[in-house]
Amino acid sequence: MLRGIKQATLTGLKQLGAFNLCLGSAWRRQRLLILCYHGISLDDEHQWNPGLYMQGADFEARLQLLAEGGFVVLALDEAIERLYKHDLPPASVVITVDDGHYDFYEQAYPRLKKYGYPVTVYLSSFYTTYNRPIFDGFCSYLLWKARHSVMPAREEIGLDRPFDLRNEAGRSGAWRALKQFTLRERLKAHEKDQVLQSLAEHLRMSYGDLLARRILHNLNPSEVSLLAKDGVRFELHTHRHRTPLDRDLFDREIRDNRACIVEMTGVNPTHFCYPSGVHEPEFLPWLAESGVVSATTCDRGLNSSRANPLVLSRILDHSGLRPIELEGWLTGCSAWLPHRTSSSTGETG
Repeated sequence: MLRGIKQATLTGLKQLGAFNLCLGSAWRRQRLLILCYHGISLDDEHQWNPGLYMQGADFEARLQLLAEGGFVVLALDEAIERLYKHDLPPASVVITVDDGHYDFYEQAYPRLKKYGYPVTVYLSSFYTTYNRPIFDGFCSYLLWKARHSVMPAREEIGLDRPFDLRNEAGRSGAWRALKQFTLRERLKAHEKDQVLQSLAEHLRMSYGDLLARRILHNLNPSEVSLLAKDGVRFELHTHRHRTPLDRDLFDREIRDNRACIVEMTGVNPTHFCYPSGVHEPEFLPWLAESGVVSATTCDRGLNSSRANPLVLSRILDHSGLRPIELEGWLTGCSAWLPHRTSSSTGETG
């Protein structure tokens, strides 16, 4: 209900000309909007997780909105530099993509290239070097695909009782049981992949067909290299999609991630995105000491030169975000309305 009221308010503001006034203001010119995307569906991922995915046609409509609205899409590097030099052009926007899934290569990048828009991909590199389905997300996706059935007990993969997959509670329970099993047994990546294969077989799905379509796969190293040569900038997102509170383990995540990106692109990454948007105060000096010059969160908002460059806000765009809501953020009007500061992605690595 509250969201409906907000959409109606934004529609009214647009009709009254407030969007144009805000967009043309000195206030908006001094602020940078960073957009965040996660996935553009290869199949039905937007139905499984509309909070992270959207269809290709919807993504194209977003890019068309940027073009028709006269927004200036900057590369992340340039945008950060100009923000703190107080030299932003009017209506400045940056496009970022988290994780580096294969659907970026297939669905998003051809559209971005069509419009000539620069893009930064925050690459979580483990599932790039080990190019199999990303366990947590793919496990959830398989259970959702079988949402009209009941999963019988399968103790060999950690399901000690049946789970009713016809409701969200049953699917979440099965996912947690599978996840706990992999942690309890300390399964390595190839063993977790065997769990996925076994789960697919029990659910009567062709694991081979899903692998061939590369749903919930990361880009592979050759694709990363090809995209980098074509101008895509790859930046840090940790190697294993996690931010440990232990300093040595945290440094290892950055070090391993950076080494992989340098090997694939020949470029040293200096920008960072917090996995799932989770950030703690102690991370900031650790990042600075590792040579990171900016870090993005999933906290909603526009960024001024007063923002800490290691805690930059973004707007997560997805299927559930109505065009009027996105336009409200692009123009800056939404920043003046009540909203949740945090926009946790709920992504699974």
